[in-house]
Amino acid sequence: MSEAELDRASDPLEVRGYCMYDWGKSAFETSVVSAIFPTWFAYLFLEANGLNTTIAGITMEGDALIAYLVALGTWAVAIVAPALGVIADYKPVKMTWLRTLTYVGAGATFMLGFDFLLPGNEWIWLLIFYFIANIGLNAAGVFYNALLPHLGTDDEMDDISNRAYAYGYLGGGLLLVVHLGLVLGVGGDAVIRFCLASSGVWWFGFALITFKYVPEPPMENDKQVPTIREAYSQVWTTLKEYNKFRTLFTYMLAYFFFIDAINTVWAVGPIFGAVVLGVTTTELMVTIVAIQFVAWPCALAFTKLANAWGTKKALNASLIGWLFLSFAILGFAPLELDSHEEFEVMYDWDEESQSYQVQVNPLASQIAQKLDFGDDEFDEQKWASDFSGMLPVEFDDKTNTYKWADGYDDSDDKLLFPVEGDVALILASISESRFSISVSGGPLDGSSDVGIDHPTSLGDGALDVIPETVREHVWEPLGIAIGMQFLILGCMIGTLFGGSQGLSRSIFGQMIPETRSTEFFGFFGFFGKVAAAVGPLLYATMTIMFDSRVGVLSIAVLIAIGVFLMRYVDIEQGRADARAEDAKNRGISTDS
Repeated sequence: MSEAELDRASDPLEVRGYCMYDWGKSAFETSVVSAIFPTWFAYLFLEANGLNTTIAGITMEGDALIAYLVALGTWAVAIVAPALGVIADYKPVKMTWLRTLTYVGAGATFMLGFDFLLPGNEWIWLLIFYFIANIGLNAAGVFYNALLPHLGTDDEMDDISNRAYAYGYLGGGLLLVVHLGLVLGVGGDAVIRFCLASSGVWWFGFALITFKYVPEPPMENDKQVPTIREAYSQVWTTLKEYNKFRTLFTYMLAYFFFIDAINTVWAVGPIFGAVVLGVTTTELMVTIVAIQFVAWPCALAFTKLANAWGTKKALNASLIGWLFLSFAILGFAPLELDSHEEFEVMYDWDEESQSYQVQVNPLASQIAQKLDFGDDEFDEQKWASDFSGMLPVEFDDKTNTYKWADGYDDSDDKLLFPVEGDVALILASISESRFSISVSGGPLDGSSDVGIDHPTSLGDGALDVIPETVREHVWEPLGIAIGMQFLILGCMIGTLFGGSQGLSRSIFGQMIPETRSTEFFGFFGFFGKVAAAVGPLLYATMTIMFDSRVGVLSIAVLIAIGVFLMRYVDIEQGRADARAEDAKNRGISTDS
C-alpha cells in the first residue's frame, strides 16, 4: 500500500481571501444580532402593538416572535444543509451558492435600514428581513466551511481555521466600536438605521474579496448530479456508514456536547449578566467589544499551541478552560449596596416641605412590561399601581403599564417627585421583589430594604454559598464592582472562544473527505444548530427547577461529556479514513 497524496499546499492569497469572509459576515453577528437589532426591534414593536400582538390566533410578545422565526429559519437550513451538501459535492457550485446566499444575507441586512418604507409597521419589515438575513448567514456558512479542506494540507487546517476566526473577531469588533460610538455619541433613529444597513454593506464588500481570490474546488471526475430525493437517500446512507468513519462520528458526538455548552454560554450570558448579576446595558456592550478584541489574538495563539502540542491536546486545553470557567462563573456577584445613591428607588427628606421626595436611579431595571404574572411571581405592575403616589412612575396608555419616570429639569438637576403616603409601607412591600429602596433624612433616615430577587441578594439559592464566599473574600476586599467583574468574565470567554471554535472546525476539516466536504459540513452545521437549541433548554429547565447558577453548572456537565468523548478521537485514524475515501472517489489506487 502506498499513501495517496491528495492534499495541496495552501496559497496565501486564497487563504487571505477566505479569512476576509469571516471579517465581513461578523458585522451581522456582532453589530446587528448582539448589539443593535434586539433593542431597536423591541422599541418599534412596542410602539406599534404595545406588549404583544396576535398572529394566526396566537398572542405573542416581540422577543418570542423573533425567537420563533429565527429558530424556524435555523432548523430549516439545518435540515436541508446535508442534502444540499451532497449535491454540491457532485457539482462545482460551492462558490456559486456561497455567492448567492451572501447576496441574500447581506442584502437583507442592508434592507434592515429601510424600515421607514413601511410606516406604522416598521417591525414587520424588520422581522421579514432579519429572518431572511439569518437564513442567508446560516446557509452560506455550510458552503463557506466546506471550502476549508480544499485550502491547504491537513497540517495547515489549524492555522487557516483559527486565522479566519481571528479575522472575524477583529473585523466585527472594529465595526461594532464605530457603531456604538455613533449610537451613544450621536444617537437618533437615522443613526440606528445607518448602522444596520452599513453592516450589510460591510459583509457584502469584504465578501467580494473572497469571491475574487478563492476558487471553486476542482472536481476530478464528472458525476451525475443527484436529485433532492437521491441526495437525502445519500445522507441516510452516510449515517449508516458509522464503521467506515468511526472516528469522525465519535468526534461529531463529542462536538455536539461541547459546542452545545459553548454556544449556551454565548446565548444566555447577556441574560445571566442582566438578570442575575445586574449588569447594565452599557457594561454589557463594553464586554461584547472586549470579547472581540481578546478573542482575536487568542485565536492565533491557539494555532501556536496546536503546533506545539498537537490539535487534539490544544482543543482539550481550551475545553478544560471552559470547564473551569463554568465553575468560575458561579463566583461572580455584585457587591452589597452601600451608599444611598446605589439603590434603585431613593427617598430624600425635603426640609422645606417637611416631606419625602422620591427619584429613581437611572441604572435601575425597568418595571416588567407585561400584564400577566404567574401565581409565584411578584406582580410588579400591581405593585406600581398600588404605590403610584409614592413611586417615580408614569402610566403608558399605549401599553397600559407603568414605567419609571426618569428625567431632569432645565438645570440638569435630577427631578424629585413628591411622595403621597407612608414611606414605611413601601419599604415593607418589596421583600419579594427584585428592587431596592433607600431613605435619606427625615424620621426614617438610614432605612433601606432589598428584595429577595435583587441581584445583590444571596443565600436562598442552592449554590449561593459560592458567590457569597467569593464576594466576601475577593470582590469586596478588592472593591471590584459587577461591571468590572463581568468585563473580566468576558475576557476569560474571549481567551477561549477563538481557540475552541477554530480548532474544532479544523479537526473536522482534517477528518472529512475533500470529495464529500460539503455533505459532511452540512452535518457539522446540523449538529451545531441542534446543539444551539438543547443547551439553552437545559439551562432554562435547571433554572426553573432550582436557580440560574444551577443552570450555569449544567453547562459544565455538557463540557465534561465532550472532554470524555474526545479521549476516543484518533485524529490520525480519521485522516487516514478521509484519504482512503478520497482515493476511492477520485479513482486513485492505493495498492503498490
